[in-house]
Amino acid sequence: MANRLLARCAQLICKSSSQAAVTATALRFHPPLGGPVEVPRVRNWLWVTERLFCEQTATKDDPFHIVLVQTHLDEMLAKALAPEDVLSAWEQCRGNGNSAANSLMKWTYLTVKGKGKFTGDQDKMLADSRLVDMMNTLSKDVSSVWNGNLVSVLRTLWIMKIPPSHPVLCSIQTEVLWRVRRLSYKQLGLLIDWGVARKTWKDEAIVNSALKQLELRWTEIADAKTISALISKGEHMAPTLVDRLEDKALELLEGFSAEDIRKVCVALAAQSRRSIPLLRAVSYHLLQKPSSEFTTPLIMDLTFAYGKLNFNHSQVFQRIASELLPRVPELSSTDVTRCAKSLGFLKWLHIPLFEAFAEHYTTKSDKYSTLQLCNLLITFARLGFKPSKGEEFYRKAHVVLKESLDSLEPFLQTDVVWSLCVLQQAKPDYLIPMTQTSHVIKLQEGSPARVENYRLKLLHIAATLLLEHNSSSDAVPSLSVLSVSATNSPLSNLQRSLREALQTLFDKNTGALRTSVDTVYGWTIDGEIVVDCDNKSVDMTNLKAPHLPSGGGTQDLPAQARRLAFLSWEFPNFGSKSRDLLGRFVMMKRHLQLAGFILVEVPYYEWLELKSEWQKLAYLKDKMGKAVAEDMAK
Repeated sequence: MANRLLARCAQLICKSSSQAAVTATALRFHPPLGGPVEVPRVRNWLWVTERLFCEQTATKDDPFHIVLVQTHLDEMLAKALAPEDVLSAWEQCRGNGNSAANSLMKWTYLTVKGKGKFTGDQDKMLADSRLVDMMNTLSKDVSSVWNGNLVSVLRTLWIMKIPPSHPVLCSIQTEVLWRVRRLSYKQLGLLIDWGVARKTWKDEAIVNSALKQLELRWTEIADAKTISALISKGEHMAPTLVDRLEDKALELLEGFSAEDIRKVCVALAAQSRRSIPLLRAVSYHLLQKPSSEFTTPLIMDLTFAYGKLNFNHSQVFQRIASELLPRVPELSSTDVTRCAKSLGFLKWLHIPLFEAFAEHYTTKSDKYSTLQLCNLLITFARLGFKPSKGEEFYRKAHVVLKESLDSLEPFLQTDVVWSLCVLQQAKPDYLIPMTQTSHVIKLQEGSPARVENYRLKLLHIAATLLLEHNSSSDAVPSLSVLSVSATNSPLSNLQRSLREALQTLFDKNTGALRTSVDTVYGWTIDGEIVVDCDNKSVDMTNLKAPHLPSGGGTQDLPAQARRLAFLSWEFPNFGSKSRDLLGRFVMMKRHLQLAGFILVEVPYYEWLELKSEWQKLAYLKDKMGKAVAEDMAK
């Protein structure tokens, strides 16, 4: 802006100086009586063209302000409604390389619009003499093609599936490579967006050259569409360029439309780029958008992106729920399961929305596939959600599962049955096949972590069969085979602090406390004690312990004695922005209570408030007393 202003001032100053010099010269040379004398030209005359300040000036992306004169060919192309009209117009008027590029793009557009995409068998169409002449003109006069048309006609040739050896494609590709430094950032972005999937060496060279230019000129980018298109191709770019594009997106985010935001979020999710500053800014600007821009596809993609990136933003989720809730009856089964699954990953439970999802399945169960039903059950179990009208929901679900459960892949079958255990909907017919050795062997594939995870799930299934359906141990032959040690996992700060406090509390009686207790039910207890009728700890060394793999000692539990289990609840054990435990841990509590334990629960939000050792010991004593009192009241 300053440079243009100085240039204009210089032009006006030079013009006024020149006029003054002419006037001075005219005054100095008076015409004699014999006739007029030619006024000598002032030296160093600066020939300039006048331009008013209100006139449009050239920019870097538009170097010259040219008033275009529409030719007869342009008028005929504008009126063309079929590919034949374009060929007839070219035959009548013809033109230079730029006109040939416009004509070829119009012909391709109308052909694709009328017959669909090119499939490679269009040799008969491409053999038309008029089209051949158009392409020959383009090839010979490629230097006259404007930059924008040059980029667009290259894409047109890609759409037409022109062979890499064709002269016109080679000419266009060579010209693009020559001009790549003179292309605007928008044109560079289009080259990358359109050509990144191309595999020929020359197309790759064009894309690489465009990327190189963008790395040098990324500060020029000034529009949202280019940023969103480039970020979506981030896997093909250098990490430094992607970081700069994200910085540029932060700068321009206020001007992003909801669709641009959707593209950016989906691109980040596809590349697993968890850019917290950008996601926070996206969330802020997303909340400013009107309801008209919150389309159903936008909501589906946003929930997918936030779930994939594990980014929680309660205000955005509340807005999504409020916008989506009235539309649930109109959603497809795919949209319902997709949205529910994404929110399940985020551990975010919105009761009215999930009630609507359950109602949607109840009314349209015939439109759900078995896999979609499985995903819905797994999500409900993860969040510990139980529909208010669960009887009808599960009645229809059981009809489908009885027919198709045995045909599912072993890992998915285990996940579904485990989810039914969490939801207290598992029947012995589902559970017994899961505990057989033949099924256990099928789950030995994959990484050690995956194998151990599914062995734990099988233990939970077996525990459900034993504890909730009162089956004998003979009905679970693989229970001893499935024993898994979970004590190898590192302790959290809460677990370490709790166990240290328990050891301090019971240090006088070494046999009165067990820590890190791995039970046969697949659950690990932070601490275990036995108290007598006076709430005093008892030595457990010789007492029977059916929950231990070893079975414990030989003595029965004393009369009126009670087993206490200390459980620490970490932040990830709860739902997002909630103090309700997730489904897995609700099942853990239920199993341990059925196994005869009185639970002493230590949630993180209470334990973190205790600063001194004395406060922690007093807290544990108070918790123990309340737990025993509640059990006695029952």
